Amino acid sequence: MSATAVHSLWTTAADPISKIDAPKIEYGQLSPTLIVVGAAIIGVLVEAFVPRKQRYYAQVFLSAVALAAAFAAVVALAADGYATTKAGIAAMGAIAVDGPALFLQGTILLAGLVGLFTFAERRLDPEAHGNRVDSFAAQAASVPGSDSEKAAVKAGFTTTEVFPLLLFAVAGMLIFPAANDLLTLFVALEVFSLPLYLMCALARRKRLMSQEAAVKYFLLGAFASAFTLFGIALLYGYAGSVSYATIAQVVDGTVTNVDPALADTMGNDALLLVGGAMIVMGLLFKVGAVPFHMWTPDVYQGAPTPVTGFMAAATKVAAFGALLRLLYVVLPGLRWDWRPVMWGVAIVTMLGGAIVAITQTDIKRLLAYSSIAHAGFILAGVIATTPDGVSSVLFYLAAYSFVTIGAFAVVTLVRDAGGEATHLSKWAGLGRRSPLVAAVFAVFLLAFAGIPLTSGFAGKFAVFKAAAEGGAAPLVVVGVISSAIAAFFYIRVIVLMFFSEPRPEGPTVAVPSPLTMTAIGVGVAVTLVLGVAPQYFLDLANQAGVFVR
Repeated sequence: MSATAVHSLWTTAADPISKIDAPKIEYGQLSPTLIVVGAAIIGVLVEAFVPRKQRYYAQVFLSAVALAAAFAAVVALAADGYATTKAGIAAMGAIAVDGPALFLQGTILLAGLVGLFTFAERRLDPEAHGNRVDSFAAQAASVPGSDSEKAAVKAGFTTTEVFPLLLFAVAGMLIFPAANDLLTLFVALEVFSLPLYLMCALARRKRLMSQEAAVKYFLLGAFASAFTLFGIALLYGYAGSVSYATIAQVVDGTVTNVDPALADTMGNDALLLVGGAMIVMGLLFKVGAVPFHMWTPDVYQGAPTPVTGFMAAATKVAAFGALLRLLYVVLPGLRWDWRPVMWGVAIVTMLGGAIVAITQTDIKRLLAYSSIAHAGFILAGVIATTPDGVSSVLFYLAAYSFVTIGAFAVVTLVRDAGGEATHLSKWAGLGRRSPLVAAVFAVFLLAFAGIPLTSGFAGKFAVFKAAAEGGAAPLVVVGVISSAIAAFFYIRVIVLMFFSEPRPEGPTVAVPSPLTMTAIGVGVAVTLVLGVAPQYFLDLANQAGVFVR
């Protein structure tokens, strides 16, 4: 073939390329995510170029500033009307900027900021070789118990990489509930899952258990991701597009232009039902709903407690946001198909989480099963399929996330020689040894139980009311029964703390730095404010409860 022929091939092939339009990115509307991603990348550079002694301070400062700035950006966007009148689709159809997205992003950023304070805590463990230590392994790569690990502890190494990992996780979580096409959804899922898998393996104490937790989470999470991806492929085959709006149009039968290559499979309901079920399954896995909950107790128990608190709060917020958008924007035409399934999942989740929690003897496992029961309560609001359903779920998620981080922050304080004392028998008589810590934990437990004047009651009431009005009254009855079952084991812990004799060899309560105090204080404040005067926040969630189509 002559050179001219090759050249002509090049030019004919190159012609259409000049017609590709430059992407139109609304940087202002994406600013919260961009700030967090930018800070995470700077954090990676800090790891590379800043000397070891200064890294911790640089990372904590950078992460805190980034999360605060991103939250300010969310508030600015909401104040500018992007939650209501100006709501729209940004980034060429990839991301929705609307009320639910901004509300959940704000919640995730605040949860991340409070979580960051627990990550940065360095006063709980006694100093090792004159260096302050945090909850994370000195050198994650060294084998537990090996000489290199002892050398790393002696040299005072710390795993400051957790701060950029936290920021990457938060960035993925910010995109997850706002994703407006299935590929963005999947990429966001991976971006926030991978850092979490890593952070679960980084505990300083009980390292083998921590690594086991991470492997379990990773394997099951990879399965769930694979199911999600397969579901995305099937939905693409069904609708010929990964965009939420187009899929919704095909489901409703209002689609206009059909690609002839896809005309054969398009509108094949088997693809739609199986694909939708698989994506929902992947999201239910992240949420920890019952048939897909087996990872939750093991991972929550093995992961470093600050990571557990952050994971329990923020992952739930992000995953429920994505689930709401999927069910309300993409599959509202399938309501009659997905509602009965969700009914079943919600009932099993509420009852399963509450009943199994009664048998738990470890405080972190108990909180894990309680979080499964809470996933069931939130699903009741998802099932309502009314605007009130959305806003009640938003409110519940905001209330729940701060209680969770606060509760796990309290768990980090109760210590004995082997690190955290998580076995329930060791918590006996804690109320006499340190009344303040026990009282704070009691407030969190009462909020989990949904006792009036706590945020848990306001949230449960909103969700159950929405479900009852949405025609799911039997679900509310089951929810109230499982709340009663759950109240039993929460109150049992309170009785154990205040009405048992303290053991002489029992754990001590470490005095934390102001960082953990702030995290716990914020948790208590949010719990009481949302419990005593929830109306302003319910109104906020109401205004934010409309998805952009």
